[in-house]
Amino acid sequence: MTDVERRGDQFVVDALVLADAFDLSVEETRHRMQGGQIASLCETGEGEDAGRWRLTFRHQSRALRLIVDARGEILGKSTFPVGHPNRAVQAR
Repeated sequence: MTDVERRGDQFVVDALVLADAFDLSVEETRHRMQGGQIASLCETGEGEDAGRWRLTFRHQSRALRLIVDARGEILGKSTFPVGHPNRAVQAR
């Protein structure tokens, strides 16, 4: 398997890509994906981004974002800190 495979309207990302991004073993990555501790979002590009997809994975306080084309080739990759999705932000 390549790092990202397209299967119809879905993408399958090699667990090693996620494991490296979140500093986990491949086994722990699979376990956390199955348990819902690693969340994913797939967004389809529009306009000048047509033919590209943005795949975002969140685990604890980190996110991995992949930009891929129709073949699943990774065009861009970034990791960055994120807040917890269930925590409310209080205005001061």
